[in-house]
Amino acid sequence: MPHAIRFHKTGGPEVLVWEEIQLGAPGPGEARIRQTAVGLNFVDIYNRTGLYPVPMPSGLGSEAAGVVEAVGPGVTDLKPGDRVAYGAAPVGAYAEARLIPADRLIRLPNGIDDQTAAAMMLKGLTVQYLIRQTYRVKKGDTILLHAAAGGIGTILSQWAKHLGATVIGTVGSDEKAKLAKANGCAHVIVYTREDFVKRVEEITGGKKVPVVYDSVGKDTFMKSLDCCAPLGLVALFGQSSGSVEPLNLGLLAAKGSLYVTRPTLNTYGAKRENLVAMAKELFEVVESGAVKITVNQTYALKDVAKAHADLEARKTTGSTVLMV
Repeated sequence: MPHAIRFHKTGGPEVLVWEEIQLGAPGPGEARIRQTAVGLNFVDIYNRTGLYPVPMPSGLGSEAAGVVEAVGPGVTDLKPGDRVAYGAAPVGAYAEARLIPADRLIRLPNGIDDQTAAAMMLKGLTVQYLIRQTYRVKKGDTILLHAAAGGIGTILSQWAKHLGATVIGTVGSDEKAKLAKANGCAHVIVYTREDFVKRVEEITGGKKVPVVYDSVGKDTFMKSLDCCAPLGLVALFGQSSGSVEPLNLGLLAAKGSLYVTRPTLNTYGAKRENLVAMAKELFEVVESGAVKITVNQTYALKDVAKAHADLEARKTTGSTVLMV
């Protein structure tokens, strides 16, 4: 029988256990897939610690690639043997095999291998909605991106540069600064020793930026507002440093009639047709070579506790894949 990572209580990486699971035949609208590679994301830590609660006991993980083994009644656009991947699905990706709603699965093109797909679906689809929908990045824009050396950051930087934007990225170390530069950031700010608000003003000649992409949260959010030009937008799409405290909306007026949003992939990709269109655009920029997906770390799926510890300690860069 297949195995999966499960957790029965919230806590540190030690709560993750390798368990045998039973899978039946796929029900209506479902597919059974044998997984080959699983993506690691910060949202997995939010689930494990209880910051984003899930019903217990629970599986974990939001993106993976694999092969369809069987489809249930009503599934007409997938068949056994199809290579598929997903990044907007119910938790449970940390598994050798699983049942999953078929409308969450995207058929993979031949030019994208399983490991690359597992590294990019959640992150790449997130980047798609952030720079093509939440704020549509255009040629000539100068944008600010926090955590520029992370999995989402390295994809967003490349894609935004491909669109003709100038990317200012913040990172925590000189090593990560080199990675951010290599992935398209025109300017890199090491926030541990530089005031990023001051540097953004210097880089932009005082104009500031029309959009800030912030996945850090508590430690950066208020300063992110200070980096926005009048009528600018802060897209808060994560909170790796903790939750943002309640905001006095009057500050948005005082700082230039600013906008703030807290977008999620589940909302943007809720409809099947939107999810397919988003994936199509992602696959196109990856297959063209405009965006390169770099897997900088791999771990065996059963060793995911170590992967979680390294991610939380900010020891990882780019994308991390768990091999099944």
